[in-house]
Amino acid sequence: MLILLPPSEGKADAGTGRRLDLTRLCLPELNPAREEVLAALVGVSVTDETAALAALGLSAGQRSELDRNARLERAATAPAGQVYTGVLYEALSLATLPAPALRAARRSVLVSSGLWGAVRLADRIPPYRCPIGAKLPGVGALSAYWRQVLAPALESAAGDGPVLDLRSAAYAATWTPRGALAGRTVSVRVLHQRAVDGRVTRTVVSHFNKATKGRLVRDLLVAGARPRGPAGLVAALRDLGYAIEERPATAGRPRQVDVVVTEL
Repeated sequence: MLILLPPSEGKADAGTGRRLDLTRLCLPELNPAREEVLAALVGVSVTDETAALAALGLSAGQRSELDRNARLERAATAPAGQVYTGVLYEALSLATLPAPALRAARRSVLVSSGLWGAVRLADRIPPYRCPIGAKLPGVGALSAYWRQVLAPALESAAGDGPVLDLRSAAYAATWTPRGALAGRTVSVRVLHQRAVDGRVTRTVVSHFNKATKGRLVRDLLVAGARPRGPAGLVAALRDLGYAIEERPATAGRPRQVDVVVTEL
């Protein structure tokens, strides 16, 4: 099973080990693209503060993020699973996973990234600021850039097993499974259900969405789930106590399911 996660905006303050070495990252076929995006990010962060803030969607009060980006090529690194510190990763709590579940996480999880394309949890990267919505000089819009190069690498990583796609819409736009692989992919949306003035409403709430996805992945890993296909994956989630509702299928597109939660 391949599990696709979004990155988090929140990141560790600093790495703790050796400098970045792209040759040690997974999916080495992405390295030429990684080099190009990295060079563009470092270049604009060093040479043009105004352009860099605009390109990255940052405010003047976030200038320190440019200093971090400027040092990326010589900065200390840490495993990606430690670099990402947002709500999803807090709920996943890699540091507290039993050893078999942690090994499974390192094998099965890929984290989407505007800078790296995709990384494994054990890949060593420096903390950075580069959202998928960025537009970098010489590279352009990162979503469109990665859409041109990610497909072969992610299709290979998926193999012949099911894919659990938990990416946010912005990162999902960089790669959409097609053909037979789409039929093996389950894309998840989290809906918060509550009663308001006597009416039941369902909404997508960011915190609920991220925390639920982190717990969901953790539960699958701890349970040692090894579904052979999308139906088995949906069944595994239901067995773990999740309220799953399947949306109407669309030929040639991933299976769409909703996870309905009433409390965090």
